Amino acid sequence: MTAPGTDHRHHTLSVLVENKSGVLARVAGLFSRRGYNIFSLAVAPSDDERFSRITIVVDVESSPLEQIVQQLHKLVPVVAISELAPSDARERELLLATVGAGPETRGQVIQLVGVYEGKIIDVAPDRLTVMLAGAPETVDDFEELIRGYGIVELQRTGRVALPRLDRAGGRAGRALGVA
Repeated sequence: MTAPGTDHRHHTLSVLVENKSGVLARVAGLFSRRGYNIFSLAVAPSDDERFSRITIVVDVESSPLEQIVQQLHKLVPVVAISELAPSDARERELLLATVGAGPETRGQVIQLVGVYEGKIIDVAPDRLTVMLAGAPETVDDFEELIRGYGIVELQRTGRVALPRLDRAGGRAGRALGVA
């Protein structure tokens, strides 16, 4: 299984938008109206309270990346758009999962969580709720392994990403503009 964002079909866009009500609905509406496929979507305030950052992993088989970027630039609250290539980005995702873990498997689940540097955040006699944050590929691998113990509930955040820092002090990532 190829992790999202690691093949040529998926591209990660970092979109800085004005922090105003309705912005996420406008961005999602644009994707819906145009038939663009969103593979992953995460949004949160940035370091400046005036702006939020939306990280969108898009499937470019449904539409060319340039067309998606041009449509995003037309939205008034969009301030900047950058494409983050997997090799030029730090990508992370959070997973919360409640897993079956009775007396016979509890030790195995705890050991697996430790190997992946996750945390156990809730305990019941026959279940554990675990948390893991990491690169999307690592989260995919962990999810696949815990499925064998029986997933009761699972939630993933979607990917967040920032450009890797250039060793000379700049930023990686390609700013995308409209020609």
